[in-house]
Amino acid sequence: MTRGHLAIVLHAHLPYVRHPEDEHFLEEHWFYEAMTETYIPLVHVFESLVRDDVDFRLTLSLSPTLVAMMRDPLLLGRYARRLDLLVDLGHREVERTRGDDRFHPLAAMYRDRMIQARDTFRRHEGDLTRAFRALQDAGRLELITCNATHMFLPLADRNWAVCHAQIELAAREHARHFGRRPPGMWLAECGYVRGVDELLRDSGIRYFFVDSHGLLFADRRPVHGVYAPMYCPTGVAAFGRDTESAKQVWSAQEGYPGDGAYREYYRDIGYDLPLDDVRPYVHPSGIRQNTGFKYHRITDRRAPLDRKAPYDPAAARERAAAHAGNFLFNRERQIEFLAGRMDRPPVVVAPYDAELFGHWWFEGPLFLDMLFRKMQYDQEVVAPTTPSEYLARHPSNQVATPCTSSWGYKGYGEVWLNGSNDWIYRHLHTMGERMVALAHRFPDADGLRRRALNQAARELLLAQASDWAFIMKMGTTTPYAVRRTCDHVNRFNALHDALQGGRIAESWLQEIEGRDNLFADLDYRIYTR
Repeated sequence: MTRGHLAIVLHAHLPYVRHPEDEHFLEEHWFYEAMTETYIPLVHVFESLVRDDVDFRLTLSLSPTLVAMMRDPLLLGRYARRLDLLVDLGHREVERTRGDDRFHPLAAMYRDRMIQARDTFRRHEGDLTRAFRALQDAGRLELITCNATHMFLPLADRNWAVCHAQIELAAREHARHFGRRPPGMWLAECGYVRGVDELLRDSGIRYFFVDSHGLLFADRRPVHGVYAPMYCPTGVAAFGRDTESAKQVWSAQEGYPGDGAYREYYRDIGYDLPLDDVRPYVHPSGIRQNTGFKYHRITDRRAPLDRKAPYDPAAARERAAAHAGNFLFNRERQIEFLAGRMDRPPVVVAPYDAELFGHWWFEGPLFLDMLFRKMQYDQEVVAPTTPSEYLARHPSNQVATPCTSSWGYKGYGEVWLNGSNDWIYRHLHTMGERMVALAHRFPDADGLRRRALNQAARELLLAQASDWAFIMKMGTTTPYAVRRTCDHVNRFNALHDALQGGRIAESWLQEIEGRDNLFADLDYRIYTR
């Protein structure tokens, strides 16, 4: 007998990285890697579950920037060529490792995986959003969105018109691609501040997610903790993240992905082999990069990379099955405990970054596949659900307002506002104020002026992405994040001055429209709210 529910939520997002001026732009490979290692493998898992009549339920947040990249002809053409290269690399690796009992079977595995990925990409005519929409229409996936360019809302609450634009534009884009308005929204970085729920309500969003403390420190003590949603006074529901299920997957010390049997992410033939062996498959300048062909397992987290043992897919598969069973066992015990203390079936909300599954944790999609199969066939305590289904079954919930919060380090936005990135916000605030003023000054623009206003809105949106502040804090590709921020600020300011002065250079406008072409249907008047 079902006593409670598990709501797995995957947040799929990448910043908008598109460089028509360079066929081999390094940061575009973030998208290509995620397609091959996360999004296509997830499609394989979901379609396999449907084919085998496993009644799974999962919520997938697809950010508007990611969806735009998934449907961009330039990027898809480049990705198709990248897939051809990886298939060719697979064939070469099979030949290179012939006679090597340790690595030859792995080379064959990767060759077959790359061929399968290419076949899936072609079967959906290069448009994975069609696959996700079909799963949505079949009632298996609940597709939701994220604010338009992943802006961190708590640092923008001085300008509600800007926040409204991020939310409403996301809802419009989602409806354009998936045929319906999203029922829920993943607030970027789980960033909530009082008042955001009013904007969500006005855009037809029925629920959102916060980290645990967002509910636990609400203005009224949550009767059921994070195991039932709360309604904001606006009627929009807030679901809180369960820390116990999160820890089992995310924790660097205790999480499943760190098990020694799993594949080691940081050993890749793009770095291990002599450059001449991999030159056609890395950057033409000779800069090494990941190929996805990784032949070693984690072995021991403390072991240096050159001491890693060969990867054993069969052992990793057994470990993934054991971990899926352990995860489900823990949810059963957790729900049995909670069910005896609540007046409704508890819901355990387990949200993760989608890119964890497949990209960082190679066996992650396999874990999900086994988890849903075990949930259907091996027990009767826990049933998968989505937030919409849970709210439909249990429409009466406590009313309270969550506290300002985020996920990430310390849980209150410190990742996105600190000494490494605080300089960006004075520019973002000024740009937002200027954009609102322009929208009100020119309420019915047409022709060249309308194009310039729409492009100014795009430059503002692209500058607002929380990804740039995150990268600056993490110190990974900081020069790129700084460059992107400065480029969008400078283009916006130039457009603002041209609009104010009535001197718009059409050739220059056309050039930046082709470069920063996000959201083709964007209407600048969204900022007149």
